[in-house]
Amino acid sequence: MRSINIGLTEEQRQGVIKLLNHDLADAYVLLVKTKKYHWDVVGPQFRTLHELWGEHYETLTENIDSIAERVRALGGYPVGTMKGFLEITTLKENPENLPLATQMVESLVEDHEQIIRNLREHIDNCSEDFHDEGTADFLTGLMEGHEEMAWMLRSFIEGESISSDGQKLQSRQKVAAGV
Repeated sequence: MRSINIGLTEEQRQGVIKLLNHDLADAYVLLVKTKKYHWDVVGPQFRTLHELWGEHYETLTENIDSIAERVRALGGYPVGTMKGFLEITTLKENPENLPLATQMVESLVEDHEQIIRNLREHIDNCSEDFHDEGTADFLTGLMEGHEEMAWMLRSFIEGESISSDGQKLQSRQKVAAGV
């Protein structure tokens, strides 16, 4: 095999590849969970969540492909099996239950937030430990996408009213409870 000369040592490239494979595993587990919820959601929120999760599923699919291609560009091989993904993911599956729609949303928020925390750490690792600003920039873009998806999901369950000047009013739950 021809050596790769892109300004990173073999050790640096392998360190980045390892981080990217962790990100790939997390993204794939989140993709499967998102698709499962997309199929199984019921109730008055069905159409809204079904469509939102369809959009998220498409974005996650594109992200997964980009992560795998980044691994290949650095001379590595992406994890490509469910067994491999499950061995290194930081996310948890919940195969034994089918939660209510709001619980599905909460579960996905937690997963996106976990991925955001991981990506922040991996961005720092890429910059500081491996001197790979290209991958740090790539991961920053992924993180921003997860922040947006998490925000959309949180907005679905927060239920707070906002005044015309942008200030939070009492939440509907607090008003209903007489707080």
